[in-house]
Amino acid sequence: MPLGARINAHIDSALVAERDTQRPRDYLGASRIGEPCARRLVYEFTKIPVDPGKEFAGQTLRIFEAGHVFEDLAIRWLRAAGFDLRTEKRGGGQFGFETAGGRIRGHVDGVIVGGPNVEISWPALWEHKALKASSWNDTAKKGVRVSKPVYFAQMQIYMAYMGLDVALFTALNKDTCELYHEYVPLDAAEAQALSDKAVDVLRAADAGELLSRIAAHADFYLCRFCPFSARCWSEERP
Repeated sequence: MPLGARINAHIDSALVAERDTQRPRDYLGASRIGEPCARRLVYEFTKIPVDPGKEFAGQTLRIFEAGHVFEDLAIRWLRAAGFDLRTEKRGGGQFGFETAGGRIRGHVDGVIVGGPNVEISWPALWEHKALKASSWNDTAKKGVRVSKPVYFAQMQIYMAYMGLDVALFTALNKDTCELYHEYVPLDAAEAQALSDKAVDVLRAADAGELLSRIAAHADFYLCRFCPFSARCWSEERP
């Protein structure tokens, strides 16, 4: 095995071990409610193991951690440009919300309470994502609602529960460090539908039931990439 592969194996093993010591979420996160398949959300919420070999590998964990570093850079850049971006409450900890007895929660990247005149009213939710070039280009071309509906849903839930009317979505191109910014207004009807969906997931989980599959066949593109695909298509429950 080449030197690099041996070193990376040690790094990835350490990251996986670190991940395994972390306490799993005991709530449905706002960042997941936009997942198109509600059945998958039931699996996730009830902590059903993923299919063998579908666990997050060390490289994926590295990607997640690098995303936090890019986020810190974007925060610094926006603040340097005069945006009053708040990422922590005065007493410490992220801004966020919880509802349904704490079983639905969300923690936001930040809230901008003031800044240069860019034709956005403050305060505004701030959401950041670091994307590879192809994904960033698609987002910049189509907009977040079409290109990244899960992120769009995440912002809608945050805005609805935190009493905000607008969000600023920032996407950083990890290959070029280009920045894409998009104004995203609150869509109250969409936020309500997402909230109702989350409640349906909790009710199904409590009843030991599964919600309907998103597709009629296992070769549907979302099913092919789902970490619960083998389990899902072997389940007989409706």
